[in-house]
Amino acid sequence: MRTVAKLVAAVGLCAAALTPALADPGTKVALVPGGPHPYFAAWEQAGKDAMKDFNLGAADYRVPQKWELAQQSQLLESLLTQGYNSFLIFPGDAVGTNAVVQEITENGGQAIATAGCLKDPTPALFCMGTDTGNSAYLGTKELIKAMGGKGKIAHFTGFLVDPNTQLRIDAVNKAAAETNGAVEVVQAIADIDAPQPAEEKINAYLAANAANVDGIVTTAWVPAVTAANALRKIGDKRIKMVGIDHDEVVLQAIKDGYLNGTMLQNPYGQGYIGSYVLDKLRTGCTLKADAPWKSNALTAKFVDSGTVFVDAAQVDTYVDAMRNITKDILANFEKDYMDCK
Repeated sequence: MRTVAKLVAAVGLCAAALTPALADPGTKVALVPGGPHPYFAAWEQAGKDAMKDFNLGAADYRVPQKWELAQQSQLLESLLTQGYNSFLIFPGDAVGTNAVVQEITENGGQAIATAGCLKDPTPALFCMGTDTGNSAYLGTKELIKAMGGKGKIAHFTGFLVDPNTQLRIDAVNKAAAETNGAVEVVQAIADIDAPQPAEEKINAYLAANAANVDGIVTTAWVPAVTAANALRKIGDKRIKMVGIDHDEVVLQAIKDGYLNGTMLQNPYGQGYIGSYVLDKLRTGCTLKADAPWKSNALTAKFVDSGTVFVDAAQVDTYVDAMRNITKDILANFEKDYMDCK
């Protein structure tokens, strides 16, 4: 959480100027991921800061006990009955979560799909998260560059129920395909974004295949940490690696030369900006029909919360990059996406 605190302090500098005049303490936001995961830890502080900075009635982080759609849906229904009226939801399922979001809207609530998108048509207002396909593509391009433009890649990624996972798999394959055969993705291992399966599968794979792999790209948090630890344990700096996110293990591995870099995401910005937007929409603003939405394989109403590649030269100042992205999105969101008369 130390790295989150750095970003909190930096983003907070611009909050006062953006505090909405119509802020309503009746706005009660719930920030609900699909299950327990370190990526979402930043949402807790983001909600606390948004509550304070934007005069919200609540902005509380609530986590299902397991990664099960039924558990997330039950939690969301319970929060709705407790008076929460605005939701930031990481979809437990890109299609299945639409049912509980529909229930929320039919009972006077509103929701933004956050960090992962719901599949259109959806009652969610829009989706805000990392352009995961683009992030995985850019990370793989950086890896290929580090490999000298040729070689064999292993790809370690997240849960198959995560709507981002297939986007990442496709993007890694796309980047490799652009080399016209010079680079080959020889293995993609998914469903390992939890410690036990990640350690079992990644360590077993490297024990058998380390000599035959030239690069590793990881596109989920736990595989990035596990692969970084595995390369350190075997003392291998021949294999090039690009990770994801800002775990201290990953950042230290970059400093020590075991990783070439990591693709950062912006979970704090998602929770902070999302809470701000939900309050604005609840207190009189509307979304513009001609807003500059991006699109992806799941939705035509997507807002990119930012991503950036960080290597050894920037690892000590990476928070600055994410701070600037968050401040830019927050400063321009109302002008670009909302009518507030």
